[in-house]
Amino acid sequence: MYLVFTTNYFPWLTIIVIFPISAGCLIFFLPHRGNKVTRWYTLCICSLELLLMAYAFYYNFQLDDPLVQLVETYKWIPFFEFYWRLGIDGLSLGPVLLTGFITTLATLAAWPVTRNPRLFYFLMLAMYSGQIGSFSSRDLLLFFIMWELELIPVYLLLSLWGGKKRLYSATKFVLYTAGSSLFLLIGVLGIGLFGSSEPTFNFEISAHQSYAVALEIIFYIGFLIAFAVKSPIIPLHTWLPDTHGEAHYSTCMLLAGILLKMGAYGLVRINMEFLPHAHSIFSPYLITIGAIQIVYAASTSLGQRNLKKRIAYSSVSHMGFIIIGISSLTDTGLNGAILQIISHGFIGAALFFLAGTSYDRIRLVSFDKMGGMAIAIPKVFTMFSILSMASLALPGMSGFVAELIVFFGIITSSKLLLMPRILITFVMAVGMILTPIYSLSMLRQMFYGYRLLNVPTPPFFDSGPRELFVSVSILLPIIGVGIYPDFILSLSADRVEFILSNFFIESFPK
Repeated sequence: MYLVFTTNYFPWLTIIVIFPISAGCLIFFLPHRGNKVTRWYTLCICSLELLLMAYAFYYNFQLDDPLVQLVETYKWIPFFEFYWRLGIDGLSLGPVLLTGFITTLATLAAWPVTRNPRLFYFLMLAMYSGQIGSFSSRDLLLFFIMWELELIPVYLLLSLWGGKKRLYSATKFVLYTAGSSLFLLIGVLGIGLFGSSEPTFNFEISAHQSYAVALEIIFYIGFLIAFAVKSPIIPLHTWLPDTHGEAHYSTCMLLAGILLKMGAYGLVRINMEFLPHAHSIFSPYLITIGAIQIVYAASTSLGQRNLKKRIAYSSVSHMGFIIIGISSLTDTGLNGAILQIISHGFIGAALFFLAGTSYDRIRLVSFDKMGGMAIAIPKVFTMFSILSMASLALPGMSGFVAELIVFFGIITSSKLLLMPRILITFVMAVGMILTPIYSLSMLRQMFYGYRLLNVPTPPFFDSGPRELFVSVSILLPIIGVGIYPDFILSLSADRVEFILSNFFIESFPK
């Protein structure tokens, strides 16, 4: 028994992927009335899953090994060469742990949900399995299935528990994501069927296949469209503000903290590893789009009168740094992009949680009706201020380190000439200047002024223990990564070096 639980022969990843959705099915056997049992059951499932991940990775994952570990391969549909194939490396370890952490806190944040809580929490657990499955899949077809597993839960969470325009936002989300998934399926089938003499969807085999340049570009465009919608990359980003504007804030935590990062992960995992020639061709264009996205989304965020939409556009702006880091083709830039994936996962989830707690109290999301909240709810004001500083890349916070590393990555990139690098760096700097403008403006419009001070006794209370616990739990890793970023960089550094050395140095001589 000791050997089974302390060696890689135990199916850790299969259990980690299947456990949330399997345990979620038992929710429907819980009592109908009252959601206390349902809430605690779901929280226990998420906590147990997170502990299981921590135990499995601590004792069975070697940080200095760039190869895929904890590999599991089982035949699923032999006729179609479809395997249940899982494995993780330094690139996927961080997103998997981020998924467990954010989902557990999002479950705790969803405490006020009282309408049909069993279905609500089941959908959250189904998303949990799909997200972990996407990050740990080592089979293209399995990756596509896990990718699609997100679609129905998000649609239902948005359409049933959203705001006034929830049906419009849910429909728009489905149209964008389902349409982009068609391109993903075409790319998956194309690589699986045309990559070798025999159909195969194995990541390890597909990553070492060679294609005609024209065919590789076609595959690359298909995957890029799919991942650009999820990331999102302009101009395929318009679903995001509407979705965030209407979704319950616990759902927003999952979207901003994890769902957007799936697109960035796909760009690295598939576009970079499988299609290096095409990625080298498209990288200058992606760098340009990323720089434009930083400034455009930051400028648009400043003009938003809806709190959640302003935070949503800030997420689009910060994702531009990830795109630039991925496209820089340098160790520094790619490590910075991966660090930004983790950093913004924390920061984005925290801001949406605080926006939701504010809405629970004043029932307002329009800046035109806000003001003077600092005295009435000082604890929310304090946490909102601290995490807004993290969003604007204050030194000592994780966002500062991530964006600084991306800066160094683009400056040292040999893919661009000197003048384009200077221009891109200048545009990125402009975006970083705009970030504190809309962040500080958001704080001023919400918490300062006299609007709510005119009410003798505010009809709401300050942040409670549960909300403080969620806020502080997210704040601690933000500060920890900002002070000691090597904790995250050490997870992916060897894998990043492996990717770039195997797919770019030989193919694209300097």
